[in-house]
Amino acid sequence: MAAHVLVVATVTATSDDLMAALEERVRRASVPVDFLLVMPASGPDPATMRPRLEEALERWRGAGLKVEGELGDSDPVNAVAAVCRPGRFDEVIVSTLPGQTSRWLRSDVPYRIGALTDLPVTHVVALSMARPAPHGEPLPRREREPLGLLNVMAYRGVHPR
Repeated sequence: MAAHVLVVATVTATSDDLMAALEERVRRASVPVDFLLVMPASGPDPATMRPRLEEALERWRGAGLKVEGELGDSDPVNAVAAVCRPGRFDEVIVSTLPGQTSRWLRSDVPYRIGALTDLPVTHVVALSMARPAPHGEPLPRREREPLGLLNVMAYRGVHPR
């Protein structure tokens, strides 16, 4: 007997946060855990995702996880619907980018997958993949002074209607 966990991730499939969550899931299990990574395609040609999927599977197996992988539909909910049959999985783990950088969070993917599958869903946020704040040079000094109040009031440009 083993626990069967469906994992949905694309960009975050090799993130340290997801790896930690998977390893924690194995540690707290009283039975072996089998993972299926479904990687929704991003782009018009799903075959371009194959190297990313293979990289993730290699990393997971290197960490001692028992995992298989599949490329799925570009819509993560449809990708899950294609592989999730009743009784096949015990739970789902959805890994996303943090906050507003995540399209999946903006379209409420973790909740929608939970409603579709009627399984417990764990949402992992890959904070380690957050974009760092830009470190650049300060903006150059303005050559002209900003418009003053009278200049703004005197503007007679064309206004769109």
